[in-house]
Amino acid sequence: MLPSFRLLPTATATAIIVALAGCVSPPTTSNTGSTTSPGASPTAIPAATSGHSGNHGGKGGININTALLSELDKLEAKLGVPALSNKIQASRPYGKVEELVSKNVITQPQFDEIKDMVTIEDIVLTGEAKDVDFMTKMGLMKGHLIVAKELLDQGKPDQAEPHIGHPVEEIYADVEDQLNERKITEFKTTLIKLQDLVKAGAKDPAQVNAEFDTSMQAVDGAIVALPEAQRKDPKFVLQVINGLLDTANSEYGAAVANGKISAIIEYQDSRGFVMYAETLYKDIAEQVAKTSPETDKAIVASMTELKANWPTAIAPPAPVKTTAEVTKLVKAIESDSQKVLKPAS
Repeated sequence: MLPSFRLLPTATATAIIVALAGCVSPPTTSNTGSTTSPGASPTAIPAATSGHSGNHGGKGGININTALLSELDKLEAKLGVPALSNKIQASRPYGKVEELVSKNVITQPQFDEIKDMVTIEDIVLTGEAKDVDFMTKMGLMKGHLIVAKELLDQGKPDQAEPHIGHPVEEIYADVEDQLNERKITEFKTTLIKLQDLVKAGAKDPAQVNAEFDTSMQAVDGAIVALPEAQRKDPKFVLQVINGLLDTANSEYGAAVANGKISAIIEYQDSRGFVMYAETLYKDIAEQVAKTSPETDKAIVASMTELKANWPTAIAPPAPVKTTAEVTKLVKAIESDSQKVLKPAS
């Protein structure tokens, strides 16, 4: 499943999402780098990043009208309700968050548990927060494609197809305005072509591999629309990494129920996101090590232990780590990254 964006729990970026319940008055700009509709409380802006909106430190981080499935998985993991993300999506639009109850999506006690995590308000990113959001969404696409390729290589096109479908069906639509603004050549048709080949059973592996390479190159081409200096800046990249890991954490939380991996797609989603987060860190590790060697060691150790939770793209018979253990490792990486994002004065 997929997501929309929140600011990293510990980063400086701000959350996104465009509500269906729009306001007609002009937006106002806050000092967080995001623009909110009149009537939207400043506290509704999550203190975190990107397309997978969360609620770390701010009310109303997840827009139930526009959030991607991976973002909604935060609510699913919180409440432990199987397929809740799909139920929320199927009952859109919402005129107010309380309609989650009146539309029989969740019960009142369940709503009381997550009411501070949801919103229908407009939150529009600007500045660096917008760039973090964009890069994180591109990272989600890459994570999906990475795990899809693993499954294709193992002769499992039926399992690979959802991970090719998510970038086409959810993420692309969510980021299309940004692609246009950044004058990036349209590549949705490229993703659809790959999806169609895989849906048809991936009968010609050579053709599938060629289209996969074309799709991955298209995503990489969108990423390089960001300035090179920004893409190589540890402070920027760590915000993206934290966004990817936060999404992976919510996906894994939705994958595990009663001590078993009950949602295979979410398990695979989280694997792909962690794998790409690790790749991004390797690109900046040398810089981090030069300025903060102990921080680098801590992040590498946590990342290595975290990645061990997903030994293969095919889910193991039983979870390697509990959801609490995965969350602890993700939070450790976020905490250590703050030493680079906000070094002690």
